[in-house]
Amino acid sequence: MSLERAVMAFAGTMILASLALAHYVSPYWLLLTAFVGFNLIQSSFTGFCPAAMVMRKLGVGRNAASGCTFR
Repeated sequence: MSLERAVMAFAGTMILASLALAHYVSPYWLLLTAFVGFNLIQSSFTGFCPAAMVMRKLGVGRNAASGCTFR
């Protein structure tokens, strides 16, 4: 899996988890959804993605055939 796809999968998982937690636990979990959305928007403009940096250090996307647009 490429790093870009791993970041998108992680963001999607975090959004779905926060929506479920907001529904069943507390509406304050929607702040996590807003945080993930904000990070996706700022990453599209700046190219800086903290999740991609962590995943790269963990070795995600090292053997992917396609290049990654995240720096």
